[in-house]
Amino acid sequence: MTSLPNPFIALITGAARGIGEATARRLAREPGCRLVLVDRDEALLRKLIGELTVPATLLALDLTEAGAPRRIREHVMAEHGRLDLLINNAGARWTASFFDGGWENVRRTMAINFDAPVRLTEALLPILRNCAPSAVVNVSSLGGRVARPGTGGYAASKAALIGWSDALYLEELKSRVHVALVLPGYVVTPGFPQHELLAHRATRWTVASPDEAAEAIFKAAANRVAERYVPRAYALAAVARVIAPSLVRHFLSSKGAALTTPQSATDGPGGT
Repeated sequence: MTSLPNPFIALITGAARGIGEATARRLAREPGCRLVLVDRDEALLRKLIGELTVPATLLALDLTEAGAPRRIREHVMAEHGRLDLLINNAGARWTASFFDGGWENVRRTMAINFDAPVRLTEALLPILRNCAPSAVVNVSSLGGRVARPGTGGYAASKAALIGWSDALYLEELKSRVHVALVLPGYVVTPGFPQHELLAHRATRWTVASPDEAAEAIFKAAANRVAERYVPRAYALAAVARVIAPSLVRHFLSSKGAALTTPQSATDGPGGT
């Protein structure tokens, strides 16, 4: 039994591929589902809608544009008049050391991974409150808990998303808007096939599929779960970072660092 109403309207950002696409397909299995799919790639969105068995509308836009939240809010109200579930999934990662990438790499990463979901949630939160009980699921990353060389901008953006989500969860309790976090580690997505990890039995368990991430997103919303790692065992890495930070830093500076590098984000403003 879930807390999602029937019918329900769900909006997914970064819906054209990877975790976002898998989430759209997962939600489409639920009775009464209606979808709003957002991504930069209109062709892929139309292809996905043609394969779904539930009503869906689309918006092809760049979430970092100034007018994107307003356009999405207007679309939601014009097409559906309500919103029950917001899934902030779109994200990106550009790998570079701070010396090489500098502030510009941090800025553009923060713009899509943190600023965009905050701005969109601001625009849609009044609608979610009016439709409560409702939910927001923010897709962060294990990288927001445990960082490694070359991912400083990405780790900072996902850590910011975690901190903001924790506060928003407490702030919206009275309004009955549930705020959840999903933190993927390694997920097989376009651009990140994870061949090396999947090739070895000892590391195969560290890799999840987009379907597993989508299931975690669904359960976080439907069962009002506060936080979920994908795979679940990655929660141990976050705990280790708190109780033994020196040991974790030593491990990440060794050859084992590759095994703890979350690579579930992708390709720029609009899609994960």
